[in-house]
Amino acid sequence: MKRQNVRTLSLVVCTFTYLLIGAAVFDSLESETESKRWDFLQAIRSSFVKKYNISDEDYKMMEIVIIENKPYKAGPQWKFAGAFYFATVVLAMIGYGHSTPVTIGGKAFCMAYAMVGIPLGLVMFQSIGERLNKFASVVIRRAKRYMHCNQTEATEMNLMLATGMLSSIIITTGAAVFSRYEGWSYFDSFYYCFVTLTTIGFGDYVALQNDHALINKPGYVALSLVFILFGLAVVAASINLLVLRFMTMNAEDTRREEVEAQNKVTNQSMTFNGESFYVNGKLMGNPNCQEFEEQTSVCSCTCLGGTRCANHETFMDPDYHPNDIITSTLSLKRASV
Repeated sequence: MKRQNVRTLSLVVCTFTYLLIGAAVFDSLESETESKRWDFLQAIRSSFVKKYNISDEDYKMMEIVIIENKPYKAGPQWKFAGAFYFATVVLAMIGYGHSTPVTIGGKAFCMAYAMVGIPLGLVMFQSIGERLNKFASVVIRRAKRYMHCNQTEATEMNLMLATGMLSSIIITTGAAVFSRYEGWSYFDSFYYCFVTLTTIGFGDYVALQNDHALINKPGYVALSLVFILFGLAVVAASINLLVLRFMTMNAEDTRREEVEAQNKVTNQSMTFNGESFYVNGKLMGNPNCQEFEEQTSVCSCTCLGGTRCANHETFMDPDYHPNDIITSTLSLKRASV
């Protein structure tokens, strides 16, 4: 089996194993809390309905009103600032779900916009990531020269460490900023930054959704957009290195297999002689070697007259010259005639 097939199969098995492990861990961590929260909400609902004598239809209407009213806490979502924020989230494939188009025209334009914008964004982030890797390689090379290292070239591991450190700096700094402006704990802010820059975008934490921030805090809006775009570019640089490493491994395996196949064809060139053939200079496939020697009048290795081939002993005496014997025999025959 080819190395690429083995690697692909191994990746599939590892991925599904990782999914099973993740499901088991999340189940053990979250299922009990989920049950407790559900029981608590059900108790509050029953108490509320009983206290105010609310019918099920009225309670469902109240739920709809509260859920639909939640996005408007941040103010208008579809003015230019909010629309620009939404377009950025679409292009970056984050998809918080904090605001979604409700008109038919808005939904149709969102699909068309995403079909063009997502590939454009991927190419842009990929290009910026490549430039960042190039800049990091120059910095690493100069740093190694300054420290008088034996090897001054930037390796893939060096670039991965550099982009990883830069990603960590961006996430930790962004977490501090969002913790201050949003009132979240630092851990929740760190969680939001990680979910955002990895384009997971659960939507449980979304910035710019309090105190009409989209309208009243343009500087904070600009900072959030810069964080998203630049952070995604840095993450793209790290992913670019991983993808290039995987592609390099596949290319090396393909080249190695081509060379092995070519060598195999070259080394296994066959010279057939009846049922016998030569592979790498060795006589192969002759089940009846004695019969072959009896049927063959002249050795193909010309091992007469003292010469020695690989698989044969000296055939005659070194002073034996068959041409002289043949000539003398013909002369005797002519003399007798």
